[in-house]
Amino acid sequence: MVQVVTFKVEKREKAGKGAARAVRRLGLVPGVIYGDKQEPVLVQMDPRQLIAALNKPGFYSHQYDLVVEGGETHRVMAQDVQFHVVTDAPLHVDFLRVNKDHAVHAEVQVEFINQNECPGLKKGGTLNVVRHSVEVIARPDDLPEQITVDLAGLDINASVHISNVKLPEGVRPAIADRDFTIATIAAPAGGKSE
Repeated sequence: MVQVVTFKVEKREKAGKGAARAVRRLGLVPGVIYGDKQEPVLVQMDPRQLIAALNKPGFYSHQYDLVVEGGETHRVMAQDVQFHVVTDAPLHVDFLRVNKDHAVHAEVQVEFINQNECPGLKKGGTLNVVRHSVEVIARPDDLPEQITVDLAGLDINASVHISNVKLPEGVRPAIADRDFTIATIAAPAGGKSE
């Protein structure tokens, strides 16, 4: 079952830099909802709920219900967040409306399990993560929370490719023309692998 997080947002009337700055002066984050062949909706939201969601894994692969004042609800996925260069505070957020029947592109975090059962790591090798996330294509309800990579049985100089990972049904990698590497077990520095 897909968990949907609910955000309360307010509509805003004006677009542009000046209007966005005015929203930020009120302590809110400006944003926009677009897609699904509907008119864009300008919104503003409390930064605390956005920051809380950003600090959890899978921010860009989760679905959100944006409840606009007046009862209007939009089912969305986060598309982009712009941050302040010094404070890392969110400055603007873009949400894409999703339709359960149309596939979307999303970045899904990679989780590595069974490090204790990995002979390569026990011999002093290092896990070299090539991709911390993988872009996939799937319907919104089929998107996984994370992609799990099992390291059990991998020796030094072994690598994990996307073909070695079992993706959920209905989920496919966005890069389809090659078998890309997700991680490798590198030999220990200063020594030779056996």
